[in-house]
Amino acid sequence: MSLVLAFDCAVSGLGIAVVRDGIRLAGLAEDGRDQAARLLPAIETVLGEAGVGRRELSLIAVTIGPGSFTGVRVGLAAARGLAVGLGVPLAGLATTSVLRAQAVPRGRAVVAAIDSRLGDWFCAIAEGEEEPVPFVAAAPELALRLGGRAYLVVGSGAQALVAQLVAAGIDAVAEEALPDPAVIARLAADTGAETWRVRNKREGLPRPLYLRGVNITLPDGARRTVD
Repeated sequence: MSLVLAFDCAVSGLGIAVVRDGIRLAGLAEDGRDQAARLLPAIETVLGEAGVGRRELSLIAVTIGPGSFTGVRVGLAAARGLAVGLGVPLAGLATTSVLRAQAVPRGRAVVAAIDSRLGDWFCAIAEGEEEPVPFVAAAPELALRLGGRAYLVVGSGAQALVAQLVAAGIDAVAEEALPDPAVIARLAADTGAETWRVRNKREGLPRPLYLRGVNITLPDGARRTVD
């Protein structure tokens, strides 16, 4: 039996689910910022709705990015604290891998994409069963990387990206989506709690997946990226 608490803060707001043996017991999704203040109370709410105590959890799963710098940091910090405090393993999954897993390809190659809100996207192109490597690209750069195949672009900002890809001659359709915490839980459980425990011991707890430095606003209003 697996009982997984999974959550995502990396893309937009927060999403939480409690999943037992692949079945979602409870969950919620909230838009907006202030995840640092809202996440732990929301987790308590979902555990209560699921009728589950924290000590019953066998695994915690969280997205590690790419996505919002602050959201990734908040989600991972909470997940690490819970995992250490409860003595359970922690699974870290890339947001692009979760989006790929929840897409319905419909005979198309899958491109996971997350709007960086800086004029480009965090992307991963699924090829066969291999885990895709995320990268950053603006629409013209991505169009050059895509061949003559038909594509399904799934993720945050997918419609805007597809409009630019189609204008560049790429056969692509969009599926707007956020990482589903129930899918996060199922992917983590498929790997197995004991496998994650061994990995945590060997490699340490999951680390954030950042594809660029943090974007900050200076006192004069100018913005810059700091590694």
